[in-house]
Amino acid sequence: MQPPADRQGQDAVIAFLSRPASYGLPNDPVERIETHCSIVFLVADRAYKMKRAIRYASLDYTTGEARRAACEAELVLNRRTAPGLYLQVQSINRDAEGALAFDGPGPALDHVVVMRRFAQADLLDNMADRGALTRDLMRALGQAIARLHATAAPTPGFGGSAAMGRAIVDNERELARVASALDGVAVDALGDRVRAALAANAALLDRRRAEGKVRRGHGDLRLANICLHGGQPTLFDCIEFSDEIGCVDVLYDLAFLLMDLLLRDRGDLANAAFNAYLDMAPETDGLRALPLFLALRTATRSYAVAGSAERRTNPREVARLLAHARRHINAGINFLSPETAHFVALGGDVAGRSDLAAALAGLIPLVPGARLLHLTSSDAPAWREAEGVLMAGHSVLAEAGFAHDAERQRAIHLASTHKVPFIGLWLGSLPAALDDRVWHAIDSSQGILTAVATAAVLLPEAAAARRALAPVSS
Repeated sequence: MQPPADRQGQDAVIAFLSRPASYGLPNDPVERIETHCSIVFLVADRAYKMKRAIRYASLDYTTGEARRAACEAELVLNRRTAPGLYLQVQSINRDAEGALAFDGPGPALDHVVVMRRFAQADLLDNMADRGALTRDLMRALGQAIARLHATAAPTPGFGGSAAMGRAIVDNERELARVASALDGVAVDALGDRVRAALAANAALLDRRRAEGKVRRGHGDLRLANICLHGGQPTLFDCIEFSDEIGCVDVLYDLAFLLMDLLLRDRGDLANAAFNAYLDMAPETDGLRALPLFLALRTATRSYAVAGSAERRTNPREVARLLAHARRHINAGINFLSPETAHFVALGGDVAGRSDLAAALAGLIPLVPGARLLHLTSSDAPAWREAEGVLMAGHSVLAEAGFAHDAERQRAIHLASTHKVPFIGLWLGSLPAALDDRVWHAIDSSQGILTAVATAAVLLPEAAAARRALAPVSS
């Protein structure tokens, strides 16, 4: 419970921050945005973020010292990815006559993080709402996340199977509070599947922690915490209040973004970010844990959305939010439903082949689509990565010329070895030497969209036909 004296002190600070004159701008309006743990005051080209004097299970801001430390941590951690947005921490002080001022004389009543203001239209969740996100932007975002993880400090004291177990307990506790509104049966089903997935991946998670894959990442990589700044996707508002939440497996960090895009029915964008990330930070066996990570993120987001519904008074808005929360639970169950990995090879004409491969990768199971690899006969590392991804139970889309029979047979043999369906797609007229039960021609003469539509129809049909064939040997 918040101490009365501290609450009274924050009331005075809030009133001070709400007055334009406090900023020396008496004619400029002050806008106010409230979240569950902060209040942001927007004036001119600046944003002033104050921590609320509150306590939750994962944070305690009930003392001025705790809020000061949180502001300073927020500044340091977010400057890793958004140095142009995060400017400084300022105190609000009361002088001997009772007047408040920024960095003034007398004791500090509170502190704020000062940021450069950006347009709300440039938040990626708002861009998603108006259909403004692109594959190129998602590729740049995937690269930005990979750079953060590459430079972030490993934190072996966190993460691993024990941390995932605690995350499950936290999710179950919060979901139990809103389960009646979400359909308790579905919540229980998700819990059962998540626990089974954790048991299956426990050794992998602990090994990844030992290998340095648990790092001080972002912790809350939703589209709402990413903006366009200087034309580039910029991560901001990372978790500063909890080492447990901020120091996680790098793929668990990435999974929040992927989940957010998938729940918006933008698997194509999730796949673009996924592949751009893996191009810079290759993963093979770690992909086994990705369905678990995605499901955990859906559970976390579900109870947050349901909690938001509890604070609304408009019945239609409440119904919309609860439907969205239930959709997250169902998605989590689907992420952990068994699916078959595929090896899809795309060969043939060079013109348009790479564009078609990028568009197709997101259509191939499992979520968030296939690992896209550009292969040549001499590119041994790429072939090894393809094998590693298949061994991890994830799909591969290999884009190459496949002009030589040895190259084609190598791909077919790789799929057969790992007992996954092989689907061959050929851009242009199918050469007579190719088995038309295995390779399927795609006509690109009418453009990339037509080619994608043709291939999308062929993928499930070709997979079914391929499973009916006897195993192919080299």
